[in-house]
This record gives sequence, structure tokens and C-alpha cells, in this order.
Amino acid sequence: MFACRKKVFISTSTIFVSEELFIKMLTLKPFSSSVLALGGFLIAAIGVYFVFLRPPLLPEDLKYMGTSLGQIIDTQPNLSVWLQNVFYVMGGYIFTTGILTIYVSLTSFRARASGSFVIVVVSGLSSMGVMTFVNFIIDSDFKWILLLFMFPWFLALLFYIMKK
Repeated sequence: MFACRKKVFISTSTIFVSEELFIKMLTLKPFSSSVLALGGFLIAAIGVYFVFLRPPLLPEDLKYMGTSLGQIIDTQPNLSVWLQNVFYVMGGYIFTTGILTIYVSLTSFRARASGSFVIVVVSGLSSMGVMTFVNFIIDSDFKWILLLFMFPWFLALLFYIMKK
């Protein structure tokens, strides 16, 4: 770390922050904030998956609907195009939720701002919580991975309560 006047240069990266903010970041670095940031990263990664990698219909989708891809193409030829657009939008929202979770974790959650704990509880339950719950209801192949991705969120809340 190299300090120069009112700026702090961290290693060889191009991150510049005020000295006051840097000291505050060092003193307010609870595990809860770092773990929540990890959870936000995982949520953002799910968003990237939905936008760039997820096909319109997964084998588990066809199994759940009790149909085949051939039947879908014959009876609903535009369904795949429509679903891909839905997943672009959904992925964008999921990605945004992850980015906002990272931001909250590094700002108000880290500083223990009034209401931040409640916001993290409600937003976690209404986003990843609902997604995970529904994936268990439909017996998705991804249910356990989603539950695993919820672990940092649970842990961050636990650390927050423990003031860690």
C-alpha cells in the first residue's frame, strides 16, 4: 500500500479511494459484509447464466410438462424464441439483484445502517428464497445448487447478528 496526500493506492491495481474511506473500510470490514458480497456475486452469476447460457427449454422443463421438444416445435413453434426473450429479461433482473446485493453489502450492510438487515432479509427471501423454493416444488435438477447459493446469504445474516 502506498499513500500519497489524500489518496491511497492499493498494490498495483488502479483503485483509488480517499484515505478516510480506506481507513473506514479497514475498520468496518465484518465477515457478514464479505459473505453477503459473495452471495451477491453468485446471484449475478445466475443472471449471466440466464442471459448467455440457458437454453429456452431444459430437459427438466420438458419432463415437467410431460412433452417432447418435437411436440413443442410442432404445436408452439415460436415458444423457444419467446422464452429466450423472457430469459434475457429475467437474467438481467437477476444480474441486477446480484450487483445491488454486492453494493448493499459493501456500503449500508457493512456500516450497519439502520434498516439494512431488514432489507437484506426481505430481498433475499423475495429473490433467491422464492427461486429456490419454487425449484424444490417443481423438483428441479438445480434445487440443491440454488440452496447452496443461499448459504452465503444465511451466513451473512448470522454473522451480522453475531456482530462478526
